[in-house]
Amino acid sequence: MAEERTSGLEESLQAGTSMAHAVKGAIKAGKAVSGAAKGAAVGGPYGAVAGALWQGRKQVGKAVIVIVALLMLPVVVLTMLPSLIFGGVGSSHSPADPETPVLNSVMAMTENANEITFTVSGILGEGMEDVAARIESDFAASGADQKEVINPYASSQVYNTNMIVALYCASKDRDVESIDLIDMEDILRNNKQHLYSYICREEVRERTETDQNTGEESTVQETWRIYTIVYNGESYFADHVFALTEEQRELAVDYAANLSLFLGDGLFQNLDGWEGIPSLGDVRFTDGVTEVVYYNQLDERYAGEPYGTDHIGGYGCGPTAMAIVVSSLAGEQVDPVQMAEWSYQNGFWCKGSGSYHALIPAAAENWELAVEGCSASEPQRILDALAEGKLVVAIMSKGHFTKSGHFIVLRGVQDGRILVADPASYNRSGQQWELSIILEEASRGAAAGGPFWIIG
Repeated sequence: MAEERTSGLEESLQAGTSMAHAVKGAIKAGKAVSGAAKGAAVGGPYGAVAGALWQGRKQVGKAVIVIVALLMLPVVVLTMLPSLIFGGVGSSHSPADPETPVLNSVMAMTENANEITFTVSGILGEGMEDVAARIESDFAASGADQKEVINPYASSQVYNTNMIVALYCASKDRDVESIDLIDMEDILRNNKQHLYSYICREEVRERTETDQNTGEESTVQETWRIYTIVYNGESYFADHVFALTEEQRELAVDYAANLSLFLGDGLFQNLDGWEGIPSLGDVRFTDGVTEVVYYNQLDERYAGEPYGTDHIGGYGCGPTAMAIVVSSLAGEQVDPVQMAEWSYQNGFWCKGSGSYHALIPAAAENWELAVEGCSASEPQRILDALAEGKLVVAIMSKGHFTKSGHFIVLRGVQDGRILVADPASYNRSGQQWELSIILEEASRGAAAGGPFWIIG
């Protein structure tokens, strides 16, 4: 009699399925997979299944559809790592890469992710046109003499694609088959008036006017309306675009975190269970070409201070990294609290997610520092910049520096290794790092010209 052999994948799936039946959704689906994405050691029924799926992804194919049916999750696994990325739930292969199961096809997932990003970007462009039209209408009815429009997003849009996708998927609840990029696009477009708003204030300005006949100068007062465009943000969309329940909102956050971990794009920068550390005092690194002023987001002087409605300790690596850069290069001391406030006021804080990547070039430009984006395929540019005394901000994904996303500063080269200023770790800042580690762990889907920004 032939012996049936069970693969490690099948064993893990069987164990996970049995446990899932035992609890029948007692664990929130999104959170469980988020934990599994951070490491199979987290355990739990859904953690076991998700870990098995990833470790055995080359064997998956159409079996995924059977697996998710067996699990009886409130929202299926493919929605937790949203099915838009995988090209739908009805097929195991994508036209972009027909020879490879979609869960194992970087090509297919990258193409789908790029299409989503382009779609969202295009609709946000339409939203910008919509708010501009509303500003024109308001000004025309105001009776004011002149207007000024302040647009913080003129050079770079800010948005968290993963969160937008997650909000959409969560709004579908159990109706997984209806999840579709065109449907999401229609919902966003029909609600484009909710994407941006504006703040208006009025002031009187004086200008000098010269009489062309007499040459005499006189002072003329004019009423100006100052409009500042505001990106309403994904938290606002949850209520006004997707009308999520509180449970769906919580699930969406987990979806988005799962997706960011899966794609390695560093869109979520947060320290789970962060604890402050005693004040480090005045710390400067002098072992590179440029003397670097060091700040740590966990320093008791800064950790508990607000970053929007979050705290610098848990979510402030972006402002802290830019506080390091500006204080080191611009001849002005700007601490993490000041930079966090600037980031918040100028629209670069992302609720519950850290900072939009556009914070880095925007802050550099605001403090009149030259900034250039750089890819992971240009290591020599990074080395040359550091050798010239410039600093390089990097957005990292899961690895030695973070479990999710994290901004660090590359501050020099010594003995062929990279010196860093890690806003969350003084110890890591004192170590030397192989450039290969930094290149490999840099975000694979950074926005705003990243994952590296050469500054100085």
